Amino acid sequence: MSFPSTMILLVSFLCFGFSVISGQQDPEFLAKELQEAEITDYNLIDNVVRRVPRQSRVLQRLETRPRMSEFSVRATIISRYAFTTVSCTLVNSGSEAREGVFEMQIPITAFVSNFTMVIGDRVYHGDVVGKERRPLELGRKDRYSRPTEERENGVEVFRASGMIPRKAEAIFLLYYEELLQRRLGKYQYTVSIRPQQLVGKLRVEVNILENSGINSLEVPPLQKSRSKSAGEGQVDDASPPPSTVVGQTKTLAKITFSPTVVQQAKIARNGILGDFTIRYDVNRELSVGDVQVFNGYFVHYFAPKDLPPLPKNVVFVLDSSASMVGTKLRQTKDALFTILQDLRPEDHFNIIGFSNRIKVWQHDQLVPVTPNNIRDAKVYIHNMSPSGGTNINGALQISTKILNDYIAQNDIEARSVSLIIFLTDGRPTFGEIEPAKIINNTKEAIRNKFCLFTIGIGNDVDYKLLERLALENCGMMRRVREEEDAAEQLKGFYYEIDTPLLSDIRVDYPTDNVAQVTQNLFPNYFNGSEIVIAGKLFNKTANRLHVEVTASNSDKYVLLKTDIAIDLSGKNHIGGASNVGGSTNGQNYVERTWSYLTIKELLASWLKSDSNEEKESLREKAKELALMYHFVTPFTTLKMKELALQAELPKEVYVGPLMESVGEIVQGLQGHRAQSALDSVSGKPAKQKVKVTKTSADGDPHFVVDFPLSKLAVCFNIDGEPGDILRLVSDHKNSGVTVNGQLIGAPAPRNGHKKHRTYFRSITILSSKPERAYLEVTPTKLILDDGKRLVLSCDRTAVVASKNLEVSIFARSNVTVVLRGTIGFVILIHHYKNPAPYQKDHLGFYVSSSKGLSANSHGLIGQFLHQDVKLTQDPLGPSPFMGSWNQTKGVDVNSGSTLLKLKGRLVPVVWKQRKIYNGEQEVDCWFAKNNAEKLIDGCYKDYLASHPFDTGTGFLTENKL
Repeated sequence: MSFPSTMILLVSFLCFGFSVISGQQDPEFLAKELQEAEITDYNLIDNVVRRVPRQSRVLQRLETRPRMSEFSVRATIISRYAFTTVSCTLVNSGSEAREGVFEMQIPITAFVSNFTMVIGDRVYHGDVVGKERRPLELGRKDRYSRPTEERENGVEVFRASGMIPRKAEAIFLLYYEELLQRRLGKYQYTVSIRPQQLVGKLRVEVNILENSGINSLEVPPLQKSRSKSAGEGQVDDASPPPSTVVGQTKTLAKITFSPTVVQQAKIARNGILGDFTIRYDVNRELSVGDVQVFNGYFVHYFAPKDLPPLPKNVVFVLDSSASMVGTKLRQTKDALFTILQDLRPEDHFNIIGFSNRIKVWQHDQLVPVTPNNIRDAKVYIHNMSPSGGTNINGALQISTKILNDYIAQNDIEARSVSLIIFLTDGRPTFGEIEPAKIINNTKEAIRNKFCLFTIGIGNDVDYKLLERLALENCGMMRRVREEEDAAEQLKGFYYEIDTPLLSDIRVDYPTDNVAQVTQNLFPNYFNGSEIVIAGKLFNKTANRLHVEVTASNSDKYVLLKTDIAIDLSGKNHIGGASNVGGSTNGQNYVERTWSYLTIKELLASWLKSDSNEEKESLREKAKELALMYHFVTPFTTLKMKELALQAELPKEVYVGPLMESVGEIVQGLQGHRAQSALDSVSGKPAKQKVKVTKTSADGDPHFVVDFPLSKLAVCFNIDGEPGDILRLVSDHKNSGVTVNGQLIGAPAPRNGHKKHRTYFRSITILSSKPERAYLEVTPTKLILDDGKRLVLSCDRTAVVASKNLEVSIFARSNVTVVLRGTIGFVILIHHYKNPAPYQKDHLGFYVSSSKGLSANSHGLIGQFLHQDVKLTQDPLGPSPFMGSWNQTKGVDVNSGSTLLKLKGRLVPVVWKQRKIYNGEQEVDCWFAKNNAEKLIDGCYKDYLASHPFDTGTGFLTENKL
């Protein structure tokens, strides 16, 4: 059957339309269109849709899904602890409601700490609540013990969806936290970038702060899976992903990745870009390690270097059952050939192959590493052929017996490290097949004398069994998926444990000074890894923390001691850098690290326990702690609730630390307070009605001062110069508050009497009591520094609250500031859609409450806040009957002979009307001419500040007025 050529073209073009809409754009065509038209991919999509014949548009609308207009990730890593915020915006441009789906791969080791959805005009916020225990339910084991089969290695998929109304958008905000683990000498932070479509605005920003100093920072190319370990003994020669920018100082680093649509299309036309990875290490010395103390908690990082390696006694146990046939066995053999070659002369080893039969290379002994033994071992491995079933229990029993006998006969327990590396691709099918019995048998045979490391290869592995075997016997578990390079994975895993430096490590702290310390006993320390311990300070007034580390190194006993000075003020620590965690104030990354490690240990103990009573106790402890710190764990879950979209969102809504730049991190980490809770959501609500007084400085700028006792309003202009900084409120010595406003210039309107116009380009509010803080507002952003630094967009609604400061941003409308509950200011944001040359986006400053300002406050506005005025007629002026009489005030508003009596001065004024509040309201006022001459103390130039943070407390400034 043949089709007319026009029909073929129509079908082809229609298919292209579908591919564009679903994110399957052709990269070459897309690049050409974008370069020629300089428009986003979504405008291009709409352009393509308009070209499609009307008949096909109906079908396209049926296939259209919400488009992702923005995908951003912002992460802050403070001393290995990572806070990650993911924001995704989906736009439904269709004529009917459609489902929007948000999916994000997160590390299996991470805890989700919050999730918020803004769909149209509705806000849904996730509360962490305890899980109800159901019959036969042992918690969310998949979360902790193993990912589901469809998940990638080491990650878990977070998924949320909601119906997006027509012509509306949905914003998904996900927050999660994790403690980065050191492997092969590197910390690795990985974020998944799989939006499933090309995104108009895509950005990843990672800020790193390490007080010890950052070294070996690298950003490898994007990876489609996480199978590659962090640094596998090789250096990546390839460049970072396109558009990646790396900035680094000694202790700080900022990495950004923001590919254009064209660059995204060249990487992956389906929008699955891969994993963006950052690897780095920190400077360290041979000592007790890095101990950081803050606000009643401590975290101790221990990773010594330059120690001689301990000898190893290792038994390799390899699955040679029929299921290993083909690639799996070939790759395993290749990996073992390399591993054997890397054994040191002082090491001893043996090899066991197992199926339904157990085949031992060297019976009842471990042999030294010699060229002949390595050669014979390679021949033995090469001759392995797959057959039979899988006798896991038998292989473990024989390997543990051989290693136990070797240890007993040679008395080498204190002089070397013994371990078993066990590899299988399946489940037990021969001999003992009950997992619980295999676990108990193995634990009974090992008796804490050495560690068992397990590797599962392929998709049919009993992951839970292998993890329990490793967990019960001080080892680690790794999984190699079917499609991954098993040889590279096996070598990478072996290199993590091939160089033991210490054994029998014990870390002690004074029992009268610390409490609730996480694990402090470790059987081994391998080169390239790290031991992390955290705890509470029992005695918060102590100014020193004593630390002792004891361990064995070959035939040496190692004892390391030191006293860590504790700065009780916390000012020289970085703990205040991030405020997190629901409604609890004063939390910091050190405390978060302690809670993270404690919960992880409770989960591990719960997983190992065979006692129902003990499991229930561990479950309750883990749940209680997770609820306290707002973590989603196997025993807690997120419960979504709808919130009203308003200017002041609930203060318990959590947001991770947001840093604008490396420089801002430096400033943000200089303080020690950690009391703000932040929420930032986007929406398009109606304008907020702000209740403020008439006392203000707005527009050109035009000043209005309200005197409620006299029922009078006085106004004046200040004709300053562009760049002038006007001191609006000055009460630094008493209430500790200063407000400065900086002017920006614009050309005057035609036929105007002025040479130029001026507006407020920024308002700076400084407060020194009870603690130092400042707030700088521009039409586009807000910078808050109250011991840490936050940079927020004025385009998004947000609330920041602490004990003495509340800041609310109402998107593109206003910013309200309340200091200590008694001083209130409102800053209006004026934006012009199509500004004339003489119009500039600017700010207006309004006083909403002056109760907390002292009677001695000053400044262009502050000097009037506790004053009163009287209105009178100039007795020498024209008759009041010659003008228009103001019945309310008893004066002539047109005569020009009206006087204002203030502080014993008589000030000539005239009656005017002024527009305030974005020009929405008129106020009757008495206008003082000539830059408020005689109305203000001194002249307006006396109110010029030298810089936005000038509090006017210098000698020259104090003596001006």
